[in-house]
Amino acid sequence: MLERLLPTFRQKDPNQTVPAKDVWDMLDTFMSSPLAMQSAFGKLTPAVDVSETPEAITVTAELPGMKPEEVDLHVENNFLVLRGHKKSETEEKKENFVHKECTYGSFSRSVPLPAEVQAEKVTAKYKNGVLTVHLPKSEKAMTKRISIEG
Repeated sequence: MLERLLPTFRQKDPNQTVPAKDVWDMLDTFMSSPLAMQSAFGKLTPAVDVSETPEAITVTAELPGMKPEEVDLHVENNFLVLRGHKKSETEEKKENFVHKECTYGSFSRSVPLPAEVQAEKVTAKYKNGVLTVHLPKSEKAMTKRISIEG
């Protein structure tokens, strides 16, 4: 993608056998898929799926290792907003070494809702690291079938 935007800055050596990672490669990765970079930063932003029926919207979010009380969830201006603070530590000790990895950080994810919802009737369940939010649509947003006389 960057070759099209900045062709004079991006000169690759055709004789190079091992690809070298440079800032242009990282920008290519980011520009082609912004979520691909999140693994390099510890996956702080939760992955979400949004599905819709005529009556409701369902949002599922992956929040492994978190407790329900560590997540702030609210509906604001046709967005479902998830906020929280992730803290993860793994440690492996063997005779001559210790391997420890820590991931800390706050996250905020705003999920655009495809229709207006009834905020007072939203329900949320958390099980096995997956948050499922059920958002009933408002009467105005529901599709109404109109019969045609003839």
